[in-house]
Parts: sequence; C-alpha cells; structure tokens
Amino acid sequence: MVKRTLSERINAAAQTMPVVSVTGPRQSGKTTLAKSVFPNYAYANLENLPTRQFASENPVGFLKQYPNGLIIDEAQYIPELFSYIQVEVDQSRQNGRYILTGSQNFLLMEKITQSLAGRVAVFNLLPFSIQELEDTPFQLKNPFEYMVKGLYPRVYDQNTPPEIFYPSYLLTYLERDVRLLKNIGNLAAFERFVRLCAGHIGQIFNQTSLSNDTNFSQSTIKSWLSVLETSFVAFLLPPYFRNYNKRLLKTPKLYFYDTGLACSLLGIRTATELENHPMRGPLFENFIVVEYMKQFLHHGHRPGCYYWRDNSGNEIDLLIEQAGQIYPVEIKSSQTLKPDFFKNLQFFQKISGTPAEQSFLIYAGTENQQRTHGNARSWDNFPNLA
Repeated sequence: MVKRTLSERINAAAQTMPVVSVTGPRQSGKTTLAKSVFPNYAYANLENLPTRQFASENPVGFLKQYPNGLIIDEAQYIPELFSYIQVEVDQSRQNGRYILTGSQNFLLMEKITQSLAGRVAVFNLLPFSIQELEDTPFQLKNPFEYMVKGLYPRVYDQNTPPEIFYPSYLLTYLERDVRLLKNIGNLAAFERFVRLCAGHIGQIFNQTSLSNDTNFSQSTIKSWLSVLETSFVAFLLPPYFRNYNKRLLKTPKLYFYDTGLACSLLGIRTATELENHPMRGPLFENFIVVEYMKQFLHHGHRPGCYYWRDNSGNEIDLLIEQAGQIYPVEIKSSQTLKPDFFKNLQFFQKISGTPAEQSFLIYAGTENQQRTHGNARSWDNFPNLA
C-alpha cells in the first residue's frame, strides 16, 4: 500500500477534534486512507441503500450502534445526520469519534458549516502525488507517462488500464454525481461541455466562448462549472492581484485535478501521442500546478497558488504565496533548457523585487541548475514550498 502524506495529519487531528472530514474526487483513496489510519473503526457506506435508509429513518439508532469510532463514507447523502452527530459528540466529548468522507465538496462542507462548526477538522485528498509514488513499484520515469496514466490509485494498485478506467469513471461521474448535484436533463450536452473544458486547460476561463461553443447560456455554463468544482473534476486558479504598476488580468484560469482524465477526454492514449500533441504544454502546466496543490492539501494546508499576467502579455504560470513570501514558478514542457525560458521570471523579478533564489523554472528534463535568473528544476525534483 502506498502511504499517503495526509495520513499523519488526519491521525493528529483525531487526537484533538471529535470529527475529521476528508473530501476529494471519487476514487482518490479516501476510504482506503481512513481505514488504514483508523483500522479498528466500524465502517458505513451511505451509498449502500439499506445503510442509507437505516441512517435516514433512525439516525439516533444508527449512531448509537457504533460507540467506539465510525467511518461514514459519502456522508453528504444524509445531511440530516450531521445534527445528530453534533449531539453525540457534544455529549460524549470523545475526540476522533467520527471520520466523514465525501466526494461532493460543496454539499459536505455546507452541512459541516451548519452543524459541525468548531467540532470538525477538514482535509482534502487528491489522487496520488508523484512524491508519494517515489521508491514504490509504481514510480515512473517519464512525466508524460504520469500525465496520460493519471494518478488515481486504482490505475496503479489494480493495474487498471487508463483507456478502461477513465471512460468508466466519466460514465459513473455523469450518472451519480452530476444527477445528485444538479438536475441536468441533457447529460450528453454536459459531457460535451466537460470535453470542451479539457481543451481549454491552462486558458483564461471564458464563459462567453464556452457558451457559444455549447449553445447554452452563460449562466448555465457558470452553473455547470460549479458542478465540476464541487465534484473535484476541475478548478479555477485565481489571479494574483497585487499591482506592480501594471494593469493585471483578473480572470481565473481553468485546470483539471487529474491530467489522466483530461487526456482521456482529449483522446490522448499514450505518452508518445501526448509529446506530439498541441495540448502538451498546457497539460504539463496543469500537471505541475496540481502537484504543487497536493503539496499544500496533503499537508493539511490551504493552497497559496495563483497565476499572474499583465495586459502586455507578461505572465508567470504559478505564484506560490507562503509565509509572506512570493515564489514565482515558470513551467515548460520542453526537455531541454533554453535561455529565453527565464525571461518572464526576469521581468517579474524586476517589477516585484523577488530574488532569483526564490524563482523557479520547472521543466520536463532531468537536470537541476542554478541560473542567474532562477533555479531550473526537473519535473520530479521541484521544491516543496508547503
């Protein structure tokens, strides 16, 4: 079993909080993580209809039968259960009493905010990080192999081929999560929207363009994007607003939480196809951005990740804000270092005063070098800034 970075964080949280919540995409390993950290806890999956019915019809009886710790999977299915959990933990004053998992972040967080505020530690678990796979039988040598294969655990520990896993994942996602989150009558149109989003990875999120491409209103596009965000399929990377005497773009950029799903949606089946594909650069950028987000989330921290672009086209792919410091990161899918890769870092250093030692170029090659305008790091050796 691959040890998850988040294990120690949720174990520590259970020593001081009565409830621990772990949300994340379907199949990201939430249940496996919870069971490995709390092996003596009982387990209840609310996707199981008889279990869900019992919890809904008799919540007090359901909770009373598990006095020594309970993992509740897909807890958002029974939102009224949260009030009863509050009563139980207030009466027992027992830390680590309940571990809640769920794959719909908004639904779960809404109920936590309403009923369990001050009683719950909240964490997000994404699919494997490349650091978690280091020195395991699953470690890969090529970033493009990781990008096509993705990092969902089942693709590795069950050796499920990506061409089987991701179409099935998408079908399950459409039939379960989308219908639960929104009353979307035309799932075929929504699926077309998801595929269009995959083709817009790394771009400014343009509701007007997507509205024109799908023939749906901008309000519908906004609503559909919220479904992708809530269910951990896609997210918007916010712009960094600090004004360095330049007019800045203030619209977020679109990324997917896993490039394996994105590649599947784009019809990319092999690393060779990806290396020669027009989306190679945006997908590599997506890959590195999400790996940085995993550094934060899997250590229990809120991601301090942004991008920066002015109206003259100067851009930094990723800005990381940590402990009052800014770390600009340029991302290049080339396997060869070129001097002009550092020009945006050089420009940003000039207007922001950021020192070169805090500036990084992450690329698809293997060498690590200290350059005049920043640190060049290989795709599998970038700094941990969380």
